[in-house]
Amino acid sequence: MKRKPLTDESGEVRELTREDFRAMRPAAEVLPPEFVAILPKRRPGQRGPQRTPVKRQVSLRLDENIIARYKATGPGWQTRINEDLKAKAPRSKGRAA
Repeated sequence: MKRKPLTDESGEVRELTREDFRAMRPAAEVLPPEFVAILPKRRPGQRGPQRTPVKRQVSLRLDENIIARYKATGPGWQTRINEDLKAKAPRSKGRAA
């Protein structure tokens, strides 16, 4: 049985089916040995090295109505607070933002 292509004409990837997952094979079985040799050596499920954090966790007291307004905008409300603070923060002279 011929399988459907994973992408359409515009390059969009279709939703994978159970058959797609069953047909998948480990990289070592399908890639040339020279490619397998340069792949990172990790156990299944092991995460790679993490990037250095660019943000710092702080405790900040905000008015209840401010928190409620941001939370009402849905997921990502803390990121939106950060973006708004960045937009309003004064720029330091010695450092580009």
